[in-house]
Amino acid sequence: MPEKIAIELGEIQKTMLLPLWGRAQETAKTHPALVDRAAQELVARLDFDFPGLTAGISPLTQAAWVMRAVRVDQVIHDFLQESPRAVILNLGCGLDTTFERVDNGQLTWFDLDLPDVIALRRQLIPENPRRQLIASSFLDPLWLQGIKAPGRLLVVAAGVFYYAERRDVRHFLVRLAGRFACQVLFDVCSPLGMRVANRRVLHNRRLGTGAQLKWGLRDPRDLLKWDPRFRLLHTYSYFGANASHLPLNLRLAGLISDALQIQYMLHLGL
Repeated sequence: MPEKIAIELGEIQKTMLLPLWGRAQETAKTHPALVDRAAQELVARLDFDFPGLTAGISPLTQAAWVMRAVRVDQVIHDFLQESPRAVILNLGCGLDTTFERVDNGQLTWFDLDLPDVIALRRQLIPENPRRQLIASSFLDPLWLQGIKAPGRLLVVAAGVFYYAERRDVRHFLVRLAGRFACQVLFDVCSPLGMRVANRRVLHNRRLGTGAQLKWGLRDPRDLLKWDPRFRLLHTYSYFGANASHLPLNLRLAGLISDALQIQYMLHLGL
């Protein structure tokens, strides 16, 4: 067995372990909604108290992480059907394993995260000619200048933007639109969802206040006021049809969450 790797991460970066654990747990089920063997392997290699971090996590929250991954896979799959040699830019990648699930052997992939996260990824997930790592905050304007996207570009930011201030998200998306004609897929919280999530952070002793959410979006159409180049291509609920495999109680709770827009995904064209 490979030697286990210890983790020393900041408060926000530590949140990346939660969806990783959720995908690994889902994969172990008899009838999983998502199969992610890479997530299982990563959890097994990390020297970390996952039971302590995930104690008290509700089944609905765990299901939401899986539903988000399922939706991301679906959107990327559709994008690659139209453009097999597309470029995918994965912001705030953490220990994300989407590449392993969707790689068609032709795409080009960039994983971006803060330097301590990328240092950990380098120990666990090797780069290759079609998969490169970028150590930076997504808010730093310099790294974007090095991205080459001769074909179509899809930017994915799962579990990222609501940890930033509204003005910073806006500046980034406007900067991105100024450099590329592309699409962006990301998740958002409503103000209610932000309050619910932050209460959970306060009750989890392994996550400090730095892991609290900062930005909640009341109406997706508000984004279109940020720049005339922005187009809302689709709004995706977390549960809906993708949640048909869930137990009835979770499915009903998920539908209520969808109705309140606690958390959902937006697909923008820039």
